[in-house]
Amino acid sequence: MNRLELVRNEIDAILLNQNKVEERRNGYVHLYGVAQCCSILAIKRGLDVELCAIIGMLHDIHTYKFNYVKDHAILGATEAENLMKELNVFTDEEIEIVRNSIFNHSDKKTKQDKYSELLKDADVLQNSLYDTTFEIKHKKRLKKTFKNFGIKMKLKKVKVPEEKQVKES
Repeated sequence: MNRLELVRNEIDAILLNQNKVEERRNGYVHLYGVAQCCSILAIKRGLDVELCAIIGMLHDIHTYKFNYVKDHAILGATEAENLMKELNVFTDEEIEIVRNSIFNHSDKKTKQDKYSELLKDADVLQNSLYDTTFEIKHKKRLKKTFKNFGIKMKLKKVKVPEEKQVKES
């Protein structure tokens, strides 16, 4: 039994219920992207690759299921825990690791356990790679993550196109 595929099926069902096509697309790109980043980081850091990919798939479950962002890490931790219990293929220890990682992932400044840190790094990495015109909010974390792979990078200030400046005024 492929536990990751079971989780993907559940996430796909949630995303397919999205009324807004743009939100659905963003959900697929972000959740699958973070899961892949989690897998790569898990290999590099010697952590459980399957469990890390599952953490990535579930980390924003509440946001996409309920279209509600406020407190999404705290609420998402409970949502992920409930889903994992329903699937009945995870140990209590695995559920706790996933729940804890999701609960902590919005607090990018506080250092926590290795699985929480991996999810934070994967989240920042996916966001920065998805659209290079986005402003990078967590530059130190991103630089450290790239350094982990031996990649030196110089982060440039993102120039906001003039039409965006006019709209924001």
